[in-house]
Amino acid sequence: MREVDRLAIEEYGLPGVVLMENAGANAARMLHGLGVAGPVAITCGRGNNGGDGFVIARHLELLGHEVRLLLACPLDGYRGDAAVNAEVARRAGLTILDLSAGSPIAPRGAVATAITAINAARAEDAGRAVRVFAVDVPSGLDCDTGDRPGACVRADITATFVAPKPGFATPAASGLTGVVHVLDIGAPLALLARFGLTPAGSRVG
Repeated sequence: MREVDRLAIEEYGLPGVVLMENAGANAARMLHGLGVAGPVAITCGRGNNGGDGFVIARHLELLGHEVRLLLACPLDGYRGDAAVNAEVARRAGLTILDLSAGSPIAPRGAVATAITAINAARAEDAGRAVRVFAVDVPSGLDCDTGDRPGACVRADITATFVAPKPGFATPAASGLTGVVHVLDIGAPLALLARFGLTPAGSRVG
């Protein structure tokens, strides 16, 4: 999956920010189609999956949802494509809260805090249909091995991109990913074929 990203950018000239836009927009549309209701809180780490979160927030707002962004690092701590979408979210006036504020060990401490809060909300409010949606991989899960060396998000649904991650096939991971949906990022068909992949659309698997 990393190679598909890299080659889409280097060989086919697709900007990474376009791939991020496609990933986030498809995830938002899938959530909307599943009937998500009520306020949506989106936690964003420092990397590109955090960038996906900014895109998801923007598209969910366009679809009429109340959204707030919870950041595991300061807004000016994002780099590259994630920084582009962080700035768009700021200029768009989305509600943004910095979880790392005042923490001497951010973003590591903020990420652990977010994971704990996500799992607690899921457990405490299960009767009120609070659900957890993971983007690409539940935070804390090793996508290659299925191991979880520390705190890990327990998701009801995981939207991953291009193809399921190898670690998802392990018995331990299935209780953390929930139902896995595979979404496209716009990589060319010829590139997918090189890896024996087919367009995902919104495939469960």
